[in-house]
Amino acid sequence: MRLAESAPGGEDPDVSPNSSASGPAPLLYESHCHTPLCKHAFGEPLEFAAVAAARNLRGITFTCHCPLPDGNSAHIRMGPEQYGDYLDLIAATHEAYAGSLDVRTGIESDYFPGVEPWLEELHARAPLSHILGSVHYQLAPYRRLYYRGDTLAYQQIYFEHLAMSAETGLFDTLAHPDLVKNESPSEWDFERLRDDICRALDRIAATGVAMELNTSGMLKSLPEMNPSLSQLALMHERGIPVVIGADAHSPERVGDGYAEALQLLIEAGYKQVSFFVDRTRRDVPIQEALASLVEEPVRLGALP
Repeated sequence: MRLAESAPGGEDPDVSPNSSASGPAPLLYESHCHTPLCKHAFGEPLEFAAVAAARNLRGITFTCHCPLPDGNSAHIRMGPEQYGDYLDLIAATHEAYAGSLDVRTGIESDYFPGVEPWLEELHARAPLSHILGSVHYQLAPYRRLYYRGDTLAYQQIYFEHLAMSAETGLFDTLAHPDLVKNESPSEWDFERLRDDICRALDRIAATGVAMELNTSGMLKSLPEMNPSLSQLALMHERGIPVVIGADAHSPERVGDGYAEALQLLIEAGYKQVSFFVDRTRRDVPIQEALASLVEEPVRLGALP
């Protein structure tokens, strides 16, 4: 992973997002979205890309759920034998939108202790533009290993594993980094976990890894973005960069909630928002990012 080597919003080789007479130049990427290969997303990548273009995004990076060994949670991810199909699918979308939208291949890779060798090999198989690291507390194989009937202890383990994931060096960004609050919303108490969260964030900050502000949290059991404003403020205090992603599992959610997310970042003290291209972090001023957005309803009509 390379950090902030380029100028803000630096030029990409495959797209020239110039301002048009009708509006500002696109700046942001959809940095977290899926494909039907994960078995719980709907719509073709061409449709996702069409919405990204309509909402005046600079690009879209597909980050479908990674394959895992031994049939681990196979019902919600591509199989190992489908990884080549995934790469081909995004390559075809990239070609269809060449010159108008920067379409990139990324991955959302699950972290749990012991999976590192598998992910190292997977990530090395093809160039990836953005690698998300996720701790999915809700998956049965993970729960069998780490849940012992104590919700607080499970929440603490989640933040320990989040810090460990950053320390592997495998990931650019940590996805939805307080997702565990949806384990049992009635038992979520941020202040009770503040010290655990601070310790995890200290370790994450030391690695230089970014963290995500995931807008799909508004659709979950505890309807607020992942992470909350309280955690975002702690992240800002430690200089942790933030990447916005909608975690889109259907085309209409591409770029959804970006304006609200940027306002939340401002409230937390941030002045810049980030995205990754070829695993290099790019930073853009939040006010410019806000001005670039088009969040009107999108109709999926003409595809390239």
